[in-house]
Amino acid sequence: MNGSAASLGMLSCHTCSLVSRAPAAEGAFCPRCGSAVHARKPGSIGRTWAFLIAAMALYVPANTMPIMLTSSLFGSQDDTIMSGVLFLWEDGSWYLALIVFVASILVPLAKIIGLIVLLLSVQLGWGARQAERARLYRLVESIGRWSMLDIFVVALLVTVVQLTALASVRAGPAALAFGAVVVLTMCAATSFDPRLIWDPVKDPREQPATA
Repeated sequence: MNGSAASLGMLSCHTCSLVSRAPAAEGAFCPRCGSAVHARKPGSIGRTWAFLIAAMALYVPANTMPIMLTSSLFGSQDDTIMSGVLFLWEDGSWYLALIVFVASILVPLAKIIGLIVLLLSVQLGWGARQAERARLYRLVESIGRWSMLDIFVVALLVTVVQLTALASVRAGPAALAFGAVVVLTMCAATSFDPRLIWDPVKDPREQPATA
């Protein structure tokens, strides 16, 4: 049997993954768990763009505003993510600087770019490299699992900084923006329906015969 599940009249439940035959009437429900089932996630592209645009808007302040505020008897200092990376590098902790740079700057940026490519490919109806784009989506999803590293950025910086007993460290305004970027990119990846990648693909046997 060839063709996509949708072309064969089958629907997959987003909750329990049960594949069942689509009823003739609209408003189908999974016979196993009772969840609503659809051939494609309703509003997938619009929701993904909304989450992605919000993440891009917050990505700039997350990387330009202070993420750590240090104060002591000798004065106070505000550090952004990049200044923290540079401090770690100059302090000789290049491995920590690399972890912070990758987890805090490269990973969110890679997720945003990857999702933009997937969204544009679907909206423009690209019919080539579906397998590569499907692997790109799986890569974006797997990167999302490492987003929790970003939460430890401030703690990692505080551990390296030599503090006195009278010093105090507080999270800066960038911490909230940074956490929002992580959550929004994860929501964007979840909202995107990867089955849309394969919609332009037609089975050769389904094409009309030519004389």
